[in-house]
Amino acid sequence: MSSPGSDEERHDQGNGQIWHPAREWLEQDEDDEEDLDYTVPSTMMESEDDWEEEEVDMGQLDTSGLGLNVSEGSTAMAGIGNIQIELTQDDLQQTIPVGDGQDRVPAAQLFELLATSGLQHILRSNGWSNNLASDDEDDESDEDFDAPFIRRMRPRRTGGADQFPKVPSDEGTELMGGGQFGTNQYYVDRLKKRKRVFAQNLMWRELGTESPGVRRRADQSISQQLIPSSTADKIIHYDSRSYSGQFSDDGNFFFSCAQDFKVRMYDTSNPYEWKYYKTVDYPFGQWTITDATLSPDNRFLVYSSIRSQAYLATTDPEDDSNPTVLDFSLPPGQRRRRSWGSSHFGIWSLRFSGDGREVVAGTSEDSVVVYDIETKQPVLSLRDRHQHHVNAVCYGDTSSPHLLYSGSDDTTLRVWDRRSMADGREAGAFMGHTEGLTYVDSKGDGRYVISNGKDQTMKLWDLRKMMTTADFDRIDPTRYTTGFDYRFEPYPDDYYEPHEHDCSVVTFRGHRVLKTLIRCHFSPPGSTNSRYVYTGSEDGKVYVYNMDATLAGTIDVGTATMNSRPREPDVFASAYEMSGEMLWRTCVRDASWHPNAPVMAATSWNGWGLSSGTCTVHSWNNGAKDDEGDPPIGKSYDDKLRYIPEFNHYREHAPPPRARRRPLRSRPVRRWLNDDEDETW
Repeated sequence: MSSPGSDEERHDQGNGQIWHPAREWLEQDEDDEEDLDYTVPSTMMESEDDWEEEEVDMGQLDTSGLGLNVSEGSTAMAGIGNIQIELTQDDLQQTIPVGDGQDRVPAAQLFELLATSGLQHILRSNGWSNNLASDDEDDESDEDFDAPFIRRMRPRRTGGADQFPKVPSDEGTELMGGGQFGTNQYYVDRLKKRKRVFAQNLMWRELGTESPGVRRRADQSISQQLIPSSTADKIIHYDSRSYSGQFSDDGNFFFSCAQDFKVRMYDTSNPYEWKYYKTVDYPFGQWTITDATLSPDNRFLVYSSIRSQAYLATTDPEDDSNPTVLDFSLPPGQRRRRSWGSSHFGIWSLRFSGDGREVVAGTSEDSVVVYDIETKQPVLSLRDRHQHHVNAVCYGDTSSPHLLYSGSDDTTLRVWDRRSMADGREAGAFMGHTEGLTYVDSKGDGRYVISNGKDQTMKLWDLRKMMTTADFDRIDPTRYTTGFDYRFEPYPDDYYEPHEHDCSVVTFRGHRVLKTLIRCHFSPPGSTNSRYVYTGSEDGKVYVYNMDATLAGTIDVGTATMNSRPREPDVFASAYEMSGEMLWRTCVRDASWHPNAPVMAATSWNGWGLSSGTCTVHSWNNGAKDDEGDPPIGKSYDDKLRYIPEFNHYREHAPPPRARRRPLRSRPVRRWLNDDEDETW
């Protein structure tokens, strides 16, 4: 997706830029059926030492994009927002010797390099727009995919500590007392300000001295207190970054998606002893598996990449047939024409409907598409309302396919009612995030929904408080957007500003939504009594919040996995970020709470420089550091749950972790085609 507000940015194959995880390209010609994924730019060499910068002819330098008017012997003035630059003709045409055979780079050449590099967003923050593109470039450039508001960035804001929402939230406290989000503590414990321990709750349940209603509430309060611990039962390792992983609705099934274009499935009918089940892959995928969704009956899995087509595969381990292609790019009512989808149109999010007949998708085409599984064609395409990529979609009610939610980089969460869409517009919208949304999740009751935003907040919304379309159309959703790049930049507190039209119920803060589209969820009713909401975080933790926005607990995946695999010799080739020394880093992208047991599975970018991935299994153990059971906890396994002795031996003898000495920076990552790969596809 394009910056800012994207997880994997498109790349223009014709501009010769270095391929980077932030600039995943989208192929320009949708009609070309022999396009290559991962085409290596012609300027890319086998090593960094072989790279050579092209010589710039200063006499033919195009300075129109910088606002320079230059004539012979004159002085050039450039205005870039609040920056005023004065250049003479000598500055434009001459290099200045500084000794030792070195020349000082002319100012004009410096700005030319800035204009054509990844530093464009720095200039955009001061109002500069890129029009240095050559006439020879493709008509449809990477800039064409940006919404207009992305091109103007706002400076940092200043505000006091009172700018953040109140914690604990009064509205959230009221929800906790209403019974829809967990069970309140017994009133005697509240009056005496004491916390009942697990053993005491069990004792009162065994005594059975209370009325049936009180006993039922006591049982519910026991389960909702069992938050999984940071100690990992198992560490499942993948050789590429993990993007998502979820339990099935009944808890008998778990799948995880990785950047190697594979979706791995596990039997979790015993949540404490997983069994490997099956692996399916995405042929001709681009960058990564973006999402997957499991049918309600656990029979089918639909998964996507940054392409316009998804694949439907059976979960039966005895069925090795090829997956079925689902083309989301077709107009409703039209049959599929191609063997694979164009990367011009990427799918970021997928969800099965409650009846298993349809799949809804959010796309890089700023659209929401509903696909009918039986007829193998789209039945609804919602376009021209969102102003930027739709990063997340979900159904609002598990018993009905009519209510849809879609979260976008345009900072809005839209509500669609398929029963009243004659004009093609949404039924309403939620406003309150000041940056793009990364994920949305519904409670399944047709009323409550949560969203994660790049403004480093998670918000709870009530359908009864949504903004009408008439009111929403009169508001500029871009007013509060800073335009920061969440993949590489931090989000300081002074970026945050309360939204004037915030209609959310509760705002949760503390986790970090950086680097990737980090996901959030409601806790399940069975194992937690719907008491919490939880989210992954860029700092390597899973944050569990009470509904009043207070922190109920954290699961430290980074500490649980530290040094759990040795550093491979080629780790630099797959690292996402580097500092002066390659460090172990963890970014929890997704987490899933088992519906019937106090067990959570966290899928993460994990390893040296975020070069690999893990799925860690965490269970409640009442704070115990060790487990006397068998197998021992905290051990490493491969993707098929086979024990890895060398990984465990390395961890037992690894030196203690050292503190980071300098800020982390991203590094360009390249991928070359293997010699045996077909370059025509």
